[in-house]
Amino acid sequence: MKKQKVLVVLGSPRKNGNSAMLAKQAASGAESAKAECEIIFLNELNIKPCNACDHCLSKPGNACIIKDDMQKLYPKLLKADAIVMAGPIYWFTVSAQTKLFMDRWYALNWTSAHALKGKKIGIILTYGDVDPYAAGAVNAIRTYQDAFRFIGAPIVGMVYGTGNEPGEVKKDKKLMQKAFDLGKKLVK
Repeated sequence: MKKQKVLVVLGSPRKNGNSAMLAKQAASGAESAKAECEIIFLNELNIKPCNACDHCLSKPGNACIIKDDMQKLYPKLLKADAIVMAGPIYWFTVSAQTKLFMDRWYALNWTSAHALKGKKIGIILTYGDVDPYAAGAVNAIRTYQDAFRFIGAPIVGMVYGTGNEPGEVKKDKKLMQKAFDLGKKLVK
């Protein structure tokens, strides 16, 4: 049986922040289920915004013409069986790093079916409030739900919770366990 590949995407500027800790816990869960995991830290990459040239849509299979780090990420996205999107809530929705990364998936819309169709998705969010509504987490959740519904990639689970200070989520054993379980669930 082929080993499943899980791509874990960190959309935080903090490499060891709360969402990163939960994402690493999800990766551990996936690895415990015999998956191969790779963690991508978006904040260290040079990802430019889509320039709306539509070259990628001019004929099926065309790639994005922007020469930046997305060129290294497209093959990883295509090879992944599952993708974990992890990040903090900044200004009531997903981080800028995450949004920029997701906007560039436009280039994968080659035909009537999106290239990421069918990939299993896990969502991990952290925020500085105790209420996901007041924190804006609901806006991020809605962004993910709409985007993944559009491309036909099922969200198999979400883990979200409060974390103000870096490392704070480690104290929440229940949340850490949920992240681990999400990783395992992505591999089933």
